[in-house]
Amino acid sequence: MSIYRLPEIHFKRLSAPSGKKVPFPGLFLILVFLTGLIGGLASSYVFYLKLKQEVVEAGVPIVSEKVIEKEYVPQTSQEQKVIDVVKENSPSVVSVVITKEVPVYSTEYYSPFGDNVFLIPEQKQTGTEKQQVGAGTGFIVSSDGLVLTNKHVVADAKAEYTVINSAGKEYPVEVLAKDPVQDLAILKIQGGDSFKPLVLGNASDIQIGQSVIAIGNALGEFENTVSVGVISGLGRTLVASGATIGTETLEDTIQTDAAINPGNSGGPLLNLKGEVIGINTAVASSGQSLGFAISIDKAKKDIEQVKNMGRISYPYMGVRYVVLDAKSAKERNISVDYGALLIKGGDADEPAVTSGSPAEKAGLKEGDIILEMGEEKVTTENTLSKMISKYNPNDSVSLKVLRDGKEIDMTLVFGEWKQ
Repeated sequence: MSIYRLPEIHFKRLSAPSGKKVPFPGLFLILVFLTGLIGGLASSYVFYLKLKQEVVEAGVPIVSEKVIEKEYVPQTSQEQKVIDVVKENSPSVVSVVITKEVPVYSTEYYSPFGDNVFLIPEQKQTGTEKQQVGAGTGFIVSSDGLVLTNKHVVADAKAEYTVINSAGKEYPVEVLAKDPVQDLAILKIQGGDSFKPLVLGNASDIQIGQSVIAIGNALGEFENTVSVGVISGLGRTLVASGATIGTETLEDTIQTDAAINPGNSGGPLLNLKGEVIGINTAVASSGQSLGFAISIDKAKKDIEQVKNMGRISYPYMGVRYVVLDAKSAKERNISVDYGALLIKGGDADEPAVTSGSPAEKAGLKEGDIILEMGEEKVTTENTLSKMISKYNPNDSVSLKVLRDGKEIDMTLVFGEWKQ
């Protein structure tokens, strides 16, 4: 194996002749570098000025560009957003506790044969005592203590209601108003404190698949329980039933897979901005992860009316109807597949048009089909009740009605629903 060595280079130290100093070579190199640098800069500047003059003479505009550094905005994880929303809004979510005077019984034994051998227990009422009989959820919507919840949470007129905040402080409340159509009610905290209201969003902005947070008094005993999910569906119509308010139809609700349990009723459904977009109100008993919330847009009108008038004022029309679609129109041999067909119910007290109502005064009759209200078509998606909710008592609205195959124009003035 051959090994090659790199050739050696020997440097000989430069020595000066006796009595003479030799200039340092590095100084010479520095002077050469600086001279070249100054000459290059001068040449470049002269070239730039000449080029600029030629460009200006050619009529080409010169645009100065500034380099702007973008500010770095750190990304927040969804987990952190949920934590922040819960921390910020939980103090404004309250548990609604329902108490009532209930009978107290004691067990006594008696002998039917008088021999004290065969004793039979018997329950006898010995008095009454106040007990908690239920619980729900609500949330603060004004600094003076207005609380929004579900109507079915405060349906018992004989019960007393208190709210408990996340810090455990209790306040008595008064039921100010109940919406005659929506499952909504507004309470007023009795106390001089100033409260922090939640921010109300716009349900019209939400999209299927977006993340949401539900906060509530789950099962009536686990206060400020948090569950997270997504919007599963919009514009749902369902028939909800319960022991306190019976059966009612809820239209245009928000469907979510965020866990909603008994006791969550009346609690807020929030987006990741911390805005309330719905009021949790129902859960499907026969399915999993099927919860429903009333749109916050429906509640805003109630809140403003209570603030301004101290009550919820709802427009009244006085009709009983079914909304037509292609199937129902074919079954009834009707020429149109949309509109509200005025029909009576099975009982005598369920007329198609209520006597003395705004509908009767406008000239509506059983068998009429309301095709349009205020130039909007009545459809299964845009029902008559949804349209009515847009108006106030004493508002005037135009109707297009189909009667005996002919279209008739009418004008109706809404009355006020008497609660």
